[in-house]
Amino acid sequence: MNSNLINIALCAGLALSSCQPEKSVADAMGARPNIIYIMADDMGYNDLGCYGAPRIQTPNIDQMAAEGIMFTQHYAGTSVCAPSRSALMTGQQTGHTPIRGNMQWEPYGQLPLPENTVTIASLLQDAGYATTLIGKWGLGVEGTSGDPLSQGFDSYFGYLCQVLAHNHAHAYLMENGKKIELDNEVVWTDTSHWTNGLGSYPVEINQFSQELFTEKALDFIEENRNNPFFLYFPVIIPHDNGEAPQGKRYSDIPSFEPYEGKDWTESEKGYAAMITYLDNDVGKILNKLKELGLDENTIVIFTSDNGGDSPGSFHDESNQPFRGHKRDLYEGGIRIPFIARWPGKIQSGTKTGHASAFWDFMPTACDLAGIETPEISDGISYLPVLLGQSQEKHDHLYFEFHEQGGKQAVIRDNWKLIRLDVKDPEKTRLELYNLENDINEQNNLADVMPEKIAELFPLFEENHVESPFFELIP
Repeated sequence: MNSNLINIALCAGLALSSCQPEKSVADAMGARPNIIYIMADDMGYNDLGCYGAPRIQTPNIDQMAAEGIMFTQHYAGTSVCAPSRSALMTGQQTGHTPIRGNMQWEPYGQLPLPENTVTIASLLQDAGYATTLIGKWGLGVEGTSGDPLSQGFDSYFGYLCQVLAHNHAHAYLMENGKKIELDNEVVWTDTSHWTNGLGSYPVEINQFSQELFTEKALDFIEENRNNPFFLYFPVIIPHDNGEAPQGKRYSDIPSFEPYEGKDWTESEKGYAAMITYLDNDVGKILNKLKELGLDENTIVIFTSDNGGDSPGSFHDESNQPFRGHKRDLYEGGIRIPFIARWPGKIQSGTKTGHASAFWDFMPTACDLAGIETPEISDGISYLPVLLGQSQEKHDHLYFEFHEQGGKQAVIRDNWKLIRLDVKDPEKTRLELYNLENDINEQNNLADVMPEKIAELFPLFEENHVESPFFELIP
């Protein structure tokens, strides 16, 4: 085999840093690109064909992976919605970011991002990017400090409150502070329900939120074809509707196609159909970029906000090969699919095991825009690994979860220490895993490796800053 073929073989499926000659990131990047960040809601690592999904069809996202790079060790901010999104937007891990749990707020919505929060959107807006949010926010509703218009977005369309976003065919959506009534018939929960009467499920679907989201996204791309833009597209697929009747929690969709004839439960059909519907919309976005001649000047990222929480037998498939799911700090709750596509810049069909997390998106976006990353960020730009350059690595990654008694986790060199029931010292316990040899986290080494615990345990305190709203460590 000649040397060129050997180099090609070595590069296949690996990070490019060892396979391409060094050159500056700026030289490799060229003009400031458009940035599209697509984020699914509760989609597991194994819900896409390119990551191994055995039954769900995702041809467009699979093609996106074939034309770009797949990360095999990318982590969400944490294992549940609001704090994970806060980590993404602020570039801070969950021991530092302002929102660390799904805290409800009055009169509705969730605890808002504070005033003067530095977000990715505000940084890009100041750099001259057109910025929009289309989908689900969950970090403050209209009129609060967390209003997207106060956090760097020129416009938004969708759900500001994540409780309302349980319904994929709601009675209304929000656009720049105004209600947009939809032609759907819904049943609302009563005020004694934990949603305080704000939850609902559809009984007649005429306008599906995902269809409306994609229409808005395509219009935004068209309108800003001559300007650098940031499209943050956090959709609500495939999140369940917990307010729907039993067996109907994944039925907020116009059709179960292409799975209608499968011998599956209704929930399984709905779950799979939602993901395939989203896949089709990803294809529409990529086609729009090609149509407008923006393909080579737009980086498109696809990921999920946390691990899967899927129904029935999909529950066992969704996060394979990992243990756990949404709300766990095991790998199944926080390790997520992550794909980036940028024709001419990212080499097609590559994979990387670079360990990265949501808070790395801020410095990456700043590098893309040619601006300085704020010192408050805990992240490290992964732009070098996207472009095939030498990549700086994290010393460790840290996670918090404030429900179910409180949890912490730290990962360093594939050693992972988890602390459970943090809020109750009498119940607190440790679990230690070697992810390199035990990716399923089945062999707890806490009792036999005290020296490794002594090394990692201080990182819990080092990474946690006290919050007035979220108490974790007694």
